[in-house]
Amino acid sequence: MKFRVHPSVSHIQAMLANMEERTGMNPDAWADVARGYGLAEVNALGAKLKAEHGLGKPTAWLLASYALGETPEDYDGDAYLARAPELFDAQFSGKKEALRPLAEKVIAHLTTLGNDVGVSPTKTMVPIYRHHVFAQVKAATQTRLDVGLALGRYDGELSSRIKDTGGALKGDRITHVIGVTADEQIDDDFIGWLRKAYELDDK
Repeated sequence: MKFRVHPSVSHIQAMLANMEERTGMNPDAWADVARGYGLAEVNALGAKLKAEHGLGKPTAWLLASYALGETPEDYDGDAYLARAPELFDAQFSGKKEALRPLAEKVIAHLTTLGNDVGVSPTKTMVPIYRHHVFAQVKAATQTRLDVGLALGRYDGELSSRIKDTGGALKGDRITHVIGVTADEQIDDDFIGWLRKAYELDDK
């Protein structure tokens, strides 16, 4: 399976690139300051940077992670792609290993919708992107795969198999979900809803 760098990596790269403008020091200078505290745990170091320098929590924790070399996949595209298979495998192992063939089949259908589709796993789910996330695949239980869809712009009648997540009211991209427990549920109707979510993310 081919993965694409998660969009959040670009966001964090931009935060690092703008660090000196926003805080007066570049990330490497902050790393020197951070390492000077002698703390080896990200949460403790982030809290120290926040308290001592008045940094916002996201900035302080990012700099702590950067200084300690933790989770480089959060801000380095190559590191993310190197870890992506591990992130995917971890979600479909152990008691949820039986869901892996279903997940791979759903993702295969999603990636055939267009050359602009990207698969970018996180620790808890597998988001699928076009311009934005338009679908996500998640091992909901040991026997059920939840396929989330961004159908907020759809104004037609929904199939009875599609459940509202409440995402629209919360401003989430993913607004609906279809539960999948068997191969035969990945039918023409199901694939049609995948395509609809893809088409709605046209810009």
